Parts: sequence; structure tokens; C-alpha cells
Amino acid sequence: MLLCKTVSEMHDACRSLRNAEHTLGLVPTMGALHAGHLSLATAARAQNDAVAASIFVNPMQFGPHEDYEAYPRDFDEDYHKLESAGVHVLFAPSAEDMFPPGNTTYVDTGDLGSRLDGASRPGHFRGVATIVARLFHIVRPDRAYFGQKDAAQVAVLRRMVRDLNFPVQLVVCPIVREHDGLALSSRNRYLTSVERRRALILSQALAAVGQLVEQRETRAEVLQAAMRQTFAADREVRVDYAAVVDPETLLPVEDIFGGALIAVATWIGSTRLIDNLLITPRS
Repeated sequence: MLLCKTVSEMHDACRSLRNAEHTLGLVPTMGALHAGHLSLATAARAQNDAVAASIFVNPMQFGPHEDYEAYPRDFDEDYHKLESAGVHVLFAPSAEDMFPPGNTTYVDTGDLGSRLDGASRPGHFRGVATIVARLFHIVRPDRAYFGQKDAAQVAVLRRMVRDLNFPVQLVVCPIVREHDGLALSSRNRYLTSVERRRALILSQALAAVGQLVEQRETRAEVLQAAMRQTFAADREVRVDYAAVVDPETLLPVEDIFGGALIAVATWIGSTRLIDNLLITPRS
């Protein structure tokens, strides 16, 4: 696997792949890789001639009191995981290379970027969209791979691709879970053993919604009530949101006939975790 540490090196490596008439898939990450990330690399490897991945802990998407400095980093382990997954090129730039001195250009995500996670993390999606746009410009992939766990991010990036006419297909891969239902996240490693058990309440809240949907319940207020009831069982859980929204606009819906995103975010101790369930339109 070729390692590129500068923008110019990555430009050259990706240009060579494209000149060889290879289709190119991109897997953007912030490192601290787990099986969810590797499932993206596996999907990219199956659908493209070559795969590029990036590891960059983006300071722009962290708020002033968030965990940028403490965010888990283990580059050597991540390198070997990506190499084993069949990635051809790894891009691991510095912050100075991605954001040159005097940089003043950013991607404004508008009202969409202020919903769900954007409401409690102001500026987060501006940072995400800006770095992903730069990666798209540097790599020029045919396809880019993201996880369904970050559903609000997916909505923001889909809108960005549409609005800015990026010639890239976004491929959204299913959530990967532990055997007990906990969605994989790099931040899970922050959890104590007690908090790890308590974190199951996110998937339990979604399971309660899933049972109601199987029983043909369609009213958003009933589904939200089920989530609130689940979370109320643990008074130490701080709920950020438990929402039933349109998966493209992230705006609330009254029913799920046209499909919906059931999205939850909570703090377990000092760790903020997210999860979701995508409901397909009723036929």
C-alpha cells in the first residue's frame, strides 16, 4: 500500500491510477479504525479497480470543548488494517497541508447542516463538508464510501454533491454492530465497562421503534414516545435527540409512510454516541 503524506503526492498517485483507466473508490476516515470502517474498504474493493483511503482527524469538525486532542489515534495499527483490507493508496496529510496558512474557504451547509447533530454541534457539518470536498478534489474518486451510522452526515454530503456537481457516487454501507447490538464507533473505546453496558440503550430504543413498525404503527409521535420511554429507564442517560425525520432533509415528519430516519443521540457518561434506523417507504 502506497502512503502519501502530502496533497501533491496524493494528486500524483491518484492521477496515475486514473490514467491506467482504473475506477477509484475513496474511504475517508479519521482513523481509530474498527470493523465498520473496514466494511467500507471491503465494499470499495469489490466495486472498484483501486481503493484510496484517508486518515485525517479534522480539527474543523470538533467544537471548542469536544475531544479533538483526546480523539484516539493509532496510525500504525490503522495502516496495517487498511493494507490487509486491500487498500492501494493511503492519504495521511497534516492539518497544515489540508488547511494552508491564511485559508478562508469553507463549505457552507446551510440550514441542513444545523439539524440533528448540527444543532448540538454548531459548525460540525461545515467542517465535515469542507474536508470531504477537499478530499474529492484531491482524489477525484468515482465512488466514495460512508457508513449509515452517520446518517445526518450522509444527508449533508449528498446535498453537497448535488449542489456542487461533484462527479462522484456516494455509497452508503450498513451499520456494523457488536453481537449485542451496539453500533461500532471509534468513541466506544472511551466507555468504561459499566458505560459500555448502559450504551445498549440506544439500540434498545431503536428496537422498540422497530417492533412498532412491524406492527404497522406509522405515527411519528408514537414512535418518539417509545424511544423516550426506553431512555427514561436510565436516568443517567442524557438524550440529545430522539427524532423521526426525513432522511434527505432531516426535517421532522408526522408519519413514516414515505420512509423515515429514526435517529438517536445520547451522552453515556462524557461520551456522545449516535445510532439510527432507516425506515423504507410503505408500498
